[in-house]
Amino acid sequence: MKRMETLKKIADGGIIAVIRAETAEQGLKIAEAVRAGGIHALEITMTVPGAIEIIKALAEQYKGTDVLVGAGTVLDPETARLCILAGAEYIVSPCLNPDTVRLCNRYRIPILPGIMTMKEAIEALELGVEICKVFPGSAFGPSVISAFKAPLPQGNFMPTGGVSLENVGDWLSAGAVAVGTGSELTRGAKTGDYTQVTEMAGKFVEAVRQARL
Repeated sequence: MKRMETLKKIADGGIIAVIRAETAEQGLKIAEAVRAGGIHALEITMTVPGAIEIIKALAEQYKGTDVLVGAGTVLDPETARLCILAGAEYIVSPCLNPDTVRLCNRYRIPILPGIMTMKEAIEALELGVEICKVFPGSAFGPSVISAFKAPLPQGNFMPTGGVSLENVGDWLSAGAVAVGTGSELTRGAKTGDYTQVTEMAGKFVEAVRQARL
């Protein structure tokens, strides 16, 4: 049940914040700023120094709340298991690795693997993936979602990379179940302006809401 609840929260929220940072401290600050802006699905990427410890700290901090703590840029099952044991509630990968999918299935943890082709999308569905991450979205544009869903209407697709305030509505209108965004959302953190990160998160939340009216 927890797996399905997590997937429902991702779909209902409509947006995952992809958090990349230069230090663990910055990563924690970005996560709090994003949450304060109303985005409740946090993806801590493995490129952040001390990412596993950040996941553990956030999982403990937000335990019992509506905040979802996930791990991103997970390349293999070994890393996925470490993230899950640290408290990650979902796993995101830039590519489709069947062994990683099977590991997550074993623990009943949702995994959103990156796909670029119809063949990969079908393989992901056959492995039991509920949401396929279309990555990088900037290489395709919103129309790729409807292109995937034409032969695979049963599939759920989420773009990451190339999602902006200007086009988030286009992605959702094309049939995306949710979107993932990082660079535009967290740009303020580069100058230490976490208020800007919170404000941008609020704008993304509103853009998703408007797109779904």
